[in-house]
Amino acid sequence: MARYFLGIDGGGTKTQVAICDETGRVLGVGLGGASGIDSVGADVATVSIGAAVEAAQDQAGLPDAPFASVFFGMAGVVSTADRDIVRAVARRLQLGAAIHVDHDIRIALAGGLSGRPGIALIAGTGSSCFGMNAAGERWQSGGWGHIISDEGSSYWFGWNAIRLAAGAGDGRWQTALYAPVMRQLGIADVADLHQRLYTQGISKAEIAGFAPLVMEIAAAGDAQAQQLIRQGMRELAQMVAAVARRLGWQDAPCEVTLTGGLWRAGQVVLTPFGAVLAETLPQASIVMPELPPVIGACLLALQAGGVAVDATILNKLTGRKEGLSHDAATS
Repeated sequence: MARYFLGIDGGGTKTQVAICDETGRVLGVGLGGASGIDSVGADVATVSIGAAVEAAQDQAGLPDAPFASVFFGMAGVVSTADRDIVRAVARRLQLGAAIHVDHDIRIALAGGLSGRPGIALIAGTGSSCFGMNAAGERWQSGGWGHIISDEGSSYWFGWNAIRLAAGAGDGRWQTALYAPVMRQLGIADVADLHQRLYTQGISKAEIAGFAPLVMEIAAAGDAQAQQLIRQGMRELAQMVAAVARRLGWQDAPCEVTLTGGLWRAGQVVLTPFGAVLAETLPQASIVMPELPPVIGACLLALQAGGVAVDATILNKLTGRKEGLSHDAATS
């Protein structure tokens, strides 16, 4: 009897799922709404994941097939209590008995390096870094949420863009960010800023939406925006270096894969990140993602189900990319 495996990438804005068989052939993919339990709660997560799984099952022609193994890569899952909530969601959806849960950086690493040991750096709405070495030892740096962390993320850049614009408006410094930030906020000038932020309110996603302005203004030569990018890239490189030290790569070669929407800005962030990483961790090499995170979840589901993932299976997993994003669902 054929065995089927389910990979799930659940984030604060969207959910991606993929179904594969034990040969690695991807049979169906599905997309749903937000399912990060820290963002939307278990009930909404259940609806979003259920819709995505149903879409993938319909595409695969497997509406009632049981899954031999399911791997959840979920944003915001860091504790045993978090994992228990996700397992309860899986039981409500009747996805099977073999349920495996980890955070979304784990599947980003599995997909980004096709299962090889190394480090994954996520820079999307939030930021975090995770690594696993050949001995199975693992470590996370950053990723503690926007209140105290998320350095170098789109949220961090957006927050700083508004901060720099405020300082330009009241005369503390000069930056070309002032006018476009005011326009995006929908206000006339800095005098309206307090009311816009604290009375009307502004969401985390809205703040993250200011990051592209930083990239655009930096590319045009603005010194403040360029300095901000350098600072953000140093913060991200420090996360990578912390993971590398913990896992024994401080003096040994290691691969670092990059995922998340921030990297879509291109060389305006990739060039300074590469430069600061070369200074901080010269033995590291940057690898752009080889597989999307949701396919990384399939890879881990296969391994958890006792399948030895070899080159043949990897080639089949690599073959299905249409409709799939290489960015983690948190991005």
